[in-house]
Amino acid sequence: MNKKVGVGLIGSQFISTIHAESLRRVQDAVILAVMSPTKGHAKDFAKKFDIPFSFTDLDKMLALPDIDLVVIGAPNFLHCEIVLKVAAAGKHIVIEKPLCLNLAEADQMIQACKQAKVKLMYAEELCFAPKYVRLKSLLDEGALGKPVLLKQSEKHDGPHADHFWDVERSGGGVVMDMGCHAIQFFRWLNDKNPIKSVYAQMNTSVHTTKTKGEDNAIIILEFENGVIASAEESWTKLGGMDDRAEIHGSEGVAYADVLQGNSIQTYSTKGVGYAVEKAGNTVGWSFTIYDEIWNYGFPQEFEHFVDCVKNDKEPMVTGEDGRAVMEVIFAAYESAGTGKKVMLPFHSDVDKPYKLWKK
Repeated sequence: MNKKVGVGLIGSQFISTIHAESLRRVQDAVILAVMSPTKGHAKDFAKKFDIPFSFTDLDKMLALPDIDLVVIGAPNFLHCEIVLKVAAAGKHIVIEKPLCLNLAEADQMIQACKQAKVKLMYAEELCFAPKYVRLKSLLDEGALGKPVLLKQSEKHDGPHADHFWDVERSGGGVVMDMGCHAIQFFRWLNDKNPIKSVYAQMNTSVHTTKTKGEDNAIIILEFENGVIASAEESWTKLGGMDDRAEIHGSEGVAYADVLQGNSIQTYSTKGVGYAVEKAGNTVGWSFTIYDEIWNYGFPQEFEHFVDCVKNDKEPMVTGEDGRAVMEVIFAAYESAGTGKKVMLPFHSDVDKPYKLWKK
């Protein structure tokens, strides 16, 4: 493919803004269209980002012959339906996390993309965030010896998208929102070594009137090669986003913080609002990150995905990875619901993972 990769965006809110900002930095990509079912949203979004076409009907956008890649930034409960339609149209796909609501949907999506011979790429930006990429390179080059313990935490005071408060539309709480990041991050750090067991603790401690989902969670993974991974996820941390990771090895330790060291200590009575920082209330003290989209790896992620489409390469993060994450998420909710460690492989016919926790 010699021409630029033509991109269509589905969605016009928080995450689609990040997609548009990131894709504008990718030389081999051009955003041709945006679609949102809400009247006026796509039109306004297209004007803001100088996108030629806007639609409220997905079929009309998919009919554009020059669109090669569709980026899905829609609510979780729509992921499967949209992927099946986009695959049938013969377009490559980037799907935002989490992959979908359940394992049956994941299998259906993967199979549909295989049959249509299109790439299903799973948007896990932590695998492209510069500090975390350097963290992995320290491990890969042997500077830390054999990995023993991996840790990652992501915390703020609640989701940016309203649908995440509704477990029927999101599938769960903070684990579905942010725990999925940690799971794929650990799999990536540990070279996709199989996960042996999952133990999780979840509770709704602050947002009891807003959601039936968990707003705090701790997830412990045991890999078959003996590595232990611990994730801490929270919707109850005030003062903006917190995102950090650690690798403890037999010959060293390394700490990485996506925001600290890249930020300006800020005190504001009104709050700071831009991109990732919108995920948390920043009134009072917070840490204002510069070029946060780059620091979180979004442009690098899209440069990789566009290159995969343009040059027919295998994506670093695939639909199968997204399914593996979903399996761990389901096991985590089962563990939180039973108070027991859950062994993998794990299968459940439940349509939404939170139901395993609140039986």
